[in-house]
Amino acid sequence: MHVTPCYRGHRANRRAVVRGAAAMMLMSIFHSSAQAQMALASAINRTARFRALSQRIAKAYCQLYLNVQPALARDVLVSARHMVAAGGEELAKGLNTGPWPADIAALLGVIQKHVDVLNSLLTMPPTHESVRAVALQVDKFLITANTTTETIEKLSAAGSARLLNTVGRQRMLSQRLAKNYFLVAAKLGETSTPQQMNADAAEFKSTLSSLAKLPITTANIRSELTLGEQQWVFFEAALRNKPDESGLRNVATASERLLEVMDKLTGLYEVALKDVLG
Repeated sequence: MHVTPCYRGHRANRRAVVRGAAAMMLMSIFHSSAQAQMALASAINRTARFRALSQRIAKAYCQLYLNVQPALARDVLVSARHMVAAGGEELAKGLNTGPWPADIAALLGVIQKHVDVLNSLLTMPPTHESVRAVALQVDKFLITANTTTETIEKLSAAGSARLLNTVGRQRMLSQRLAKNYFLVAAKLGETSTPQQMNADAAEFKSTLSSLAKLPITTANIRSELTLGEQQWVFFEAALRNKPDESGLRNVATASERLLEVMDKLTGLYEVALKDVLG
């Protein structure tokens, strides 16, 4: 079959147009996928932060009951509750690609119910019984926040999303250790509390050590890790002291300093993860 030069040129142009359109479509899909993964990384950070905030709230409330640095405890309580509310509002908006899947939306609804109950408990002055009630309620909040974090993590195609979950968990461990220290001082600890504290301390140290070896750990992150290791030394030493006035004060202060470093570290890993995705 004879094909005229004009027709051959037209067909070649059409193939070029099709290839160009296909390339643009693939780039659009990749960009959309990358944007979705970045949004998931932010969501993992937020729900992971809920875990720490739940324990931080109980810690501060118990501090007030024990009259340990009450001004600091009140500031911590106000700050933590504000962060919970702000995080809930952000998560309620869904992803930039659309609403949450039904299972995650349901979990976020359960979190809000836990928060509502917690807020009602926190309106009461701290007493032995109200501290116990708050401690029980924050653990319900923690369990659901952890389930939500892990469920969102499963949506992410980025294996490093698991890393963000793990780093974010360090915040919670620091606050649960401090909370349990105060509960023991308030004679509200369970028989399993010492074992829980030992396990949390061991996990925190192990994770801190393993993070430095990861390829995604940049020089900036490594510097913050070093600071975290230093703060952990102070915090661990404070936890070993008996819960007298000095011991309680040291744990209150050291736990806040360690949390600040761990929160910044989680943010740095989130940025590093987004750089990889981008």
